[in-house]
This record gives sequence, structure tokens and C-alpha cells, in this order.
Amino acid sequence: MKANYKIIVWLINIAIMVVLSIAVSFWAFKQVQVLSEQRQHISMMLDEGKGLLSSLKDAETGQRGYLITGDETFLQPYLAVRDNINTQFKILRQAAQISAAQKHLDAMQPLITAELAELASVIELRRQNDLTAVTAAVSAGEGKRLMDAIRVEMDGFIQIKKTLQEERERTFSANMHNLLTVIVATSLLTLLFALAFAYLFYQEARRRLKNIILIETQPLLEIQEDINQKLQQANDILEVSEEKLTVTLNSIGDGVITTDTEGLITLMNPVAEQLTGWMQTEAIGHPIERVFHIIHQESRQPIIIPVMDSLKHGTIQALANHTVLIARDGSEYDIADSCAPIRDRDGQVVGAVLVFRDVSEEYAVQYALRDSEERYRGLFNSMDQGFCIIDMIFDADENPVDYRFLEVNGSFGRQTGLLDAVGKCMRELIPNHEVHWYQMYGKVALTGESIRFIEEAKALNNRWFEVYAFRLGGAVSTKVALLFNDITERKRLDQQLIDSNVELKNAIGIAEKSNLAKSEFLSKMSHELRTPLNAILGFAQLLEVGSPPPTNAQIIRLHQIIKAGWYLLELINEILDLAVIESGKISLSKEAVSMTEVMRECQSMIESQAEKRGITMTFMPFDSPLCAYGDRTRIKQIIINLLSNAIKYNREQGTVEVSCISTLEHIGINIKDSGNGLTEKQLTQLFQPFNRLGQESGNEEGTGIGLVVTKQLVELMGGSISVNSTVGVGSEFHIELLRGVTPQLDMSNIILTKLLPPASENVALRTLLYVEDNPANLMLVEHIIEAHPYLSMLSAHDGYQGLSLARSQRPDVILMDINLPGISGIQTMNILRNDPTTMHIPVIALSANAMLRDIEKGLEAGFFRYLTKPIKIAEFMNALDDVLKFSTVQLDNTQETDTCHD
Repeated sequence: MKANYKIIVWLINIAIMVVLSIAVSFWAFKQVQVLSEQRQHISMMLDEGKGLLSSLKDAETGQRGYLITGDETFLQPYLAVRDNINTQFKILRQAAQISAAQKHLDAMQPLITAELAELASVIELRRQNDLTAVTAAVSAGEGKRLMDAIRVEMDGFIQIKKTLQEERERTFSANMHNLLTVIVATSLLTLLFALAFAYLFYQEARRRLKNIILIETQPLLEIQEDINQKLQQANDILEVSEEKLTVTLNSIGDGVITTDTEGLITLMNPVAEQLTGWMQTEAIGHPIERVFHIIHQESRQPIIIPVMDSLKHGTIQALANHTVLIARDGSEYDIADSCAPIRDRDGQVVGAVLVFRDVSEEYAVQYALRDSEERYRGLFNSMDQGFCIIDMIFDADENPVDYRFLEVNGSFGRQTGLLDAVGKCMRELIPNHEVHWYQMYGKVALTGESIRFIEEAKALNNRWFEVYAFRLGGAVSTKVALLFNDITERKRLDQQLIDSNVELKNAIGIAEKSNLAKSEFLSKMSHELRTPLNAILGFAQLLEVGSPPPTNAQIIRLHQIIKAGWYLLELINEILDLAVIESGKISLSKEAVSMTEVMRECQSMIESQAEKRGITMTFMPFDSPLCAYGDRTRIKQIIINLLSNAIKYNREQGTVEVSCISTLEHIGINIKDSGNGLTEKQLTQLFQPFNRLGQESGNEEGTGIGLVVTKQLVELMGGSISVNSTVGVGSEFHIELLRGVTPQLDMSNIILTKLLPPASENVALRTLLYVEDNPANLMLVEHIIEAHPYLSMLSAHDGYQGLSLARSQRPDVILMDINLPGISGIQTMNILRNDPTTMHIPVIALSANAMLRDIEKGLEAGFFRYLTKPIKIAEFMNALDDVLKFSTVQLDNTQETDTCHD
């Protein structure tokens, strides 16, 4: 009856659990549904907020498009925002249930109103085409500031919503988890109640059966229980003993192998498994010889394992040194081992235990130590520097009194003459040793401070030593190591070097004076040679284009005069270039030089020369704009010289090919011709001054120094030049220059200016004052300007007369020679600049001083242009045009200033 009552109770409980699980599940589902609706609402509000911010961005973008283009279609996003912004903002305000979010919306509304007002005002300015006001309004950045403030407030609003959304998400996830938990829990509880109900039936039946059997088997069970307890106690004791033995064997750092009386393996610990390569489960039952394979290290012969001797005699056995264990995989280990018998309680031998360990690392350390000692000894005794180790000796009161030599090398004895010093005291071997040297050794020994010094040792035959002293060992050590060199010979050579430097400085001073005198001579020679050439070439050019025109025979003669004159000028220039380069006075203006432009200029300059010979020139196009690092003028000079040679020494109807290759660091230029080529002997003489390689009697003019100047200019710019030539085929010159960085155009520094209006055709008469002491040059310039009726010329023969005329006549431009009697042209120009009546008159220098430093010096002094003789008429007239334009502007400014003062 009692069992039936339990069954009914269980059934009622199961029914209650089912109803309860259904109710809880329905409630949890309802909560999930509510949270899902809230999630959708928050997502919609986030989208609405992002949409509002996006609309404002679109409105601002549309306004920018309209400001740039003036197209009204760009204003559609702005108009849409203006019309719908209140509706969007109202929706957001209704959704702002949190006070913090409401604050962001309250702060955002006036910002949006201000932003729309600012957009509208700028749009209205654009509609009125007031671009200046539009640019000012945009540059003021008010719109950007408002948009940044709106973004900040909207980001705050969105962040609050996102935080709320994340809370709703967490709540939703928790409720979903709870719903699942409730469903699973109620299902499990229902299942457990069902299982419990079935188990109740089973237990009741089992209980009834057990009661019947218990009455009959109770005595037997009590006996069996007692036996089981005793067996369990014995088993526990055995397990503890085996566990202790296993732990002990596994903890031993050596390999352990045990055998029975037949030498068959019964146990191995992990170290033995590792060294032999056999697992215990595999090795048990195998003879020890099969698992433990050992040989002699040097003879490589097998060694008898001491297990059998230990079993036979019952004594401890050990292996000799140099035993090698061969593992199962062929690995080798240096080992040390021993074997002992295992005895029972009665003292009978029942097996043996073999203990061994890997000593490979110990042997390696010993070998390394021995090798290190040998290397140290070899290095120690082979050092060229003297080396010794000394130790401080103390008296009874612990005061240092002397030093004992502990160790010395061979160089020590050779440099000091102290033989057999080891074990002896320093005062005994060097009784007159400098006292302060002892003090330095003591300082090193007691403080550990290293000391380096160079001094003369009077006690060692007045020899000089460079000594480095340092302490050996720890803080309590008193050992000092001395490393020293005998530098007596070096000191003697140093003194000789000092004496030689004095002589060298004197020689340099004399050479510098010589170079200065040479430079002054070159400058004077340049002037003296160019002055007559100026008259020759100038009058020859005037005769060539004069009226009446010359006859054919006269033209031929004039051409010869002009050709010879320019050739003589080229010869002067090359000789001066070579002299300046060799004197080291050449000045290079290194910068990034566009090779495309240089090649284009060189091509235009040399094409006429090639056409006269019928030579075809090919300039290969550059792959990309390339810049070399060097002096632009000198680079052009180099290329023109090589191109001129390629044409001059080419065959008729020949070819010249110019190409360029580049690397990350260099630019290479190849100039290939189809001339007669050069022999090996000629190649060795190619860059010798005044050596024309047998062309002295040929038709082509030359000095034999052009390539010498070219080579030195290339090398002065950090480059190199080489040549390949084949007789009958031609020659190819290759120059390599440093690569420069391509200059980039900086648009921020470009200022657009209005062009000056063209000059009127009805030009007033202008005056040129030419200060020149050479009558031929005065006549030449006078003849040049005869063809220009708007220009008249005054002349002065020295600087003082030029100053007087400039002050009284106030010419529009002054042409000034540099080398004048009395005062120079530069001094005259300085006086003109300091005089208020003449300071505005531009001055052009015209001089035969054509060296680069002369030109730089003249331009630094303030000349408007610096022209060199002989005069190139086209260049001269271009300079006059430029200076007259400049003079007109200066005159207008002066007149305006005078009017203002009046």
C-alpha cells in the first residue's frame, strides 16, 4: 500500500512539472518578443540619426558643388534637407526617452538651424556671383565648425542609443538563454521524474528479492567481506611500495637497467630508455647485450658488459674511461657506468643493476677547456705586444710594497730585456723603475680603474712604451695585467714627420704663391690675347655684313679670318681651362641639371657642323626625365667637345649615335662614331696634353688638350670617362656622372604677374656711354650701333672721364671696360653706384677678362651683364635690348618719385 502511494505522488509531481514548464516557457517567450520590438525601435532611431547626419553632409556637399559650378541641380540635397529637417528632428526627439539623449538633441537643434542658415547665406552670395565673398565665407570655416559640432552632438546621441541597444541586446540574449534554459531544465526534470518513477519500480522489486536472499547468504557475505578487506590492505601496501620504487628510479639522473640471474632485462628507467633508444616494454626479457651496446671510443671495438661478471662473482664492476654507448638509432654517447649484484634476504644473487650516465658534455667541456688553453698559450706567446700579469705584495701591516711577476709572454722579454721574470719581484728586476709607475699599478689593483698612458722608461734604456693596465679578477683581486708596446721607433718617426710637415707647409706656401702668380699671369694673358682678337673678329663680322657687300673672293678671305680668329679664341680658352683646372682654382656650380634640356641644346649647337660633313646624328630618346649632378655649363662643354670630336674625326657621310643609360646612382652618356678608330697605342696616349695622336699634319684643326680638359672636368664632378675603339669601325666614348634629384615644381611659390605692354614704335633717342681705352674697340662698338638710329654713343678713354660724362649727360646705359688706366672699371662702377645722380644707370661690363672667377667677381660687384671679348654681335644686341628696357622702367620710377617730392 505504501509503494502504491509513492507511485501516485510521483505521477502528480510529473504533471505539475509539465504545466509549470509550459507556463514559464510562455512567459519567457513573451519577454523575448517585447525585447525584439525594442531592438527594432532602437535600430530605427540609429538609422534615423545617421540619416539626418548624412542628409546634412549631402546638403553641404551639394552646396560646395553649386559654389564651384553654379549649377542649381547640386542644391537638390540641400533643399530636401531644408524641407524635411524638422520632420526628421521631430521623429528623433520623440524617440529620445533618455534625458542624456534629449540633451544632445537640444544642443543639436540650434546648430542645425545655424548650419542651414550658413549654407543659405553662402548660396545666396553665389547666386549674386560674389565669388570673393563666397571664398571668404568658405575660408572662414564657420560651416566646418558647425558641422563638426553637429557631428559631436549626433555622435553623442548615437552613442547613447548604441549603449541602450547593447543593453537591450544583452537583455535579449539573457532572456533567450533563460528561455532555452527553462525549456531544457523542465524537459530534463520531467525526464528525471520519469526515470525516477521507473527506478522506483526497479528498487522495490530488487528490495523484495534481496530480503529473500539476504536471509540465506548473510553468514557467507560476512566472511567474504573480511577476506576482501585483508586483500585490499595488502594490495595497497604493495602499490605504495611499487610507486616509491618507480618514483625513485624515474628521479635518478642516471640510466638504470636491472636484470635477472640470466642477464635478461627486467626494468629500465626513462633515462635508460632515452640513452639506449629502447622502451621498457620492448626491452623486458631481452638479453642485456642486445639493448646495451658499448664500444671503445678510440679502437671502436666492442667492450664486454660487466653484468655477467657481477652475477658470477657477486661483486661491483665498473667500466674504464672512453666507453661509447651505441643507441638503437645509431646515436653515440660517451658514458661512465658501474654494475652491482642484487641480493635477496638470504644474500643470494637474484639479479644485477647497471647504472650509467651520459658524460658527453663533460668531455666536451674538458676538450674545449684544453683547446682554449692551447689557443690562449699560442696567442699569448705569439703576440707582438708585450704582456705580463703581476700581483701586489703586502707587508705585515697590509701595505703594498712590491709586485711579483706571475706570467709573461715572449714579447715581454724581447722588449724589456727582462728574462726569466716569472716568480721574481719588480723592484728586484727594475730597481730604478719610475715611482709613479708603481703608483699607477697600485691604483689599478685597488680601484679596478683601467689606465692607458705613453711614457719614457728611463730604467729600461730610455725607451718609450705605450702601456694599458687593467685589473684581473673580481673586486678583491690585486692582480694587474699590463699590455704594452715599445714605440721608441714610432716616436722617432713622429718627430721626423713633424719636421717633414714643417717643410711641407713651407713648400705649400711657395706653391700657393706660385699658383697665385700663375693665375694672375693667365688672367693678364687672357686679356692681352682677347683684346686684339676682339678687333679682328668684330671688324671681320662687320665687313661680312657691311654695305656694299664684299665680293666672293673677299667673303672667302673674311671666312678664313673669322675661322682662324675663332679657332685662336678656342685655343686660348682650352689652354686657360687646362691651366685653371691644374691650378685647382676652377669653380664649379653643382646642381641638378636636366640632361634632356642639355642634350637638346647641344644637338642644336652641333647640328650645323654635322650637316657640313654630311654626318647623320642620332639622339636616342630618354626613357624618363633624368638629372645629373654637376655644373651645367661644364656638362655642356664636355658633351659639345665629345660631339665635336666625333664629327671632326669621322668619315664623310658617317654617323654619330648618342644614347643615355641610368642607374640609381649614375647617369651614363655614350657617344659613338663611325670614324677610323684608334689603335691600342693611341688609346694609351689619348688623354695626354697637346698629343693629337698623329693628326698634327691633318686637315682638322685642334690643340690636343680638349679631351684632357674634358676628362678632368668629368672627374672634378665625381664622374668618370672611358673609351672603346676598333680600328676601321669607330670609337665610343662613355662618360658617367652622378645622378641628381629631379627638381619638383613648387606651385605655391608661383606668382602670376601681368606682362609689360609692348614698347611703342615711336621711341625717343637713347644714349650709350662706352668707357674704353682701346680705340679699335671703341670704333667696333660705334660701327655696331650705327644701324640703330634710336641709339647714340658717347665715349670716354678712362674711368675719370667716364664719371664726368655720366654725371653731366646722364646716359641711359653705360658700357664699361674692366682694365682701364687710372681706376679700374669695377672701381668706376662702385663710384657711380654711390652717386645719387648716376646710381640708377645700369652698367654692362665688356672685358677680355673671360675667366669664370672674373665673371663671378664682376656680377657680384653689381654689373647688369658681364660680356666677354671678342664680341658676339647677337649676344651684345640682346644685352642692349634688355638693359634699355630695364633703364626705361628705372627712369619712370625716378620721375614718379620726383613728382611726389614736388
